[in-house]
Amino acid sequence: MIVQQLYPWQHNVWQRLMHDSARLSHAYLLHGRAGIGKYAFARYVSQALLCAHRHSDGRACGECASCKWFQDESHPDFRLLTPEQEVEAGEEIAPTKKTKKKTQISVAQIRNLHDFLGLSSHQSIGMRIVLIQPAESLNLASANALLKMLEEPAPGVVFILIANQLQRLLPTIISRCQKVTMPVPGESEALAWLEAQQIKNARQQLAYMEGSPLKVYSEQACFADLDTLWRSLALGPQLQPNFTAPMLIANTVEFGLIALQKWIYDIVAVKLGQHVRYHLQYMSALQALAEKVNLNRLFEFQKKINELKKLATHPLNHELQIEAVLLDYTKLF
Repeated sequence: MIVQQLYPWQHNVWQRLMHDSARLSHAYLLHGRAGIGKYAFARYVSQALLCAHRHSDGRACGECASCKWFQDESHPDFRLLTPEQEVEAGEEIAPTKKTKKKTQISVAQIRNLHDFLGLSSHQSIGMRIVLIQPAESLNLASANALLKMLEEPAPGVVFILIANQLQRLLPTIISRCQKVTMPVPGESEALAWLEAQQIKNARQQLAYMEGSPLKVYSEQACFADLDTLWRSLALGPQLQPNFTAPMLIANTVEFGLIALQKWIYDIVAVKLGQHVRYHLQYMSALQALAEKVNLNRLFEFQKKINELKKLATHPLNHELQIEAVLLDYTKLF
């Protein structure tokens, strides 16, 4: 997706970056929580740096050959590395072939950059950009291969790394990059943006997605399912496990278990006299459930969900497991 405008909460960091554009670092590390637009910002910066006729404030013109290449995903001076690019050795990508989703950026992908780094730019500005998303998907071998490139940067090349979890990166990678902390929008700013996108129940959804407006926007199709799930969980001991289990895993097992984790978190919060965090519109139901539950049993149930979530990607019979967990849920009350 080509984002033609910055998100409102990114203007200040954009201005700081463009103010120093005459003294570009060879590597930037954009870090911050998920769902705040780091990838969109990185692409916006990339297009601007490659643009042949930038505006006075640093924005890309959108009209030059470079901008058109970028918008067509065919810019010869831009490389994007993601885990999904990797295919099994010896395989050819066929349009109808289902490929296994990758979770790591391989060392082969990094080594394939050598030719790109050795080429001269296709434009007179002499700029080339490598965007790595997400940087946490570098394994040890690929991270070490990248480290060598960062230690001896090729002229005119700028690396942009994106990370949701800075602690998962090698300290040596972090030390070779200029860190840019990406801003989290304030509630009023996030709500204003969501309302401009005509999102209903924006406040409740923003709370559920922990203040990430882009997560709210991208998960609109799931919120209708979630509301049905929440009404079922609100039944407490009257919940029907065989009816609710398929609903819980309708999107993905992990998504459903996160939903259950957040629901239990709010029951615990109410039981301890704290504020509801995720389900503002279900305050009365959560209070009613909290009055009936034993806190120690609730903590044990919470631990069971956390353990099950670790197995969310395993090829198990999840529906039977979820039914058993939901049966345990009804017995809490």
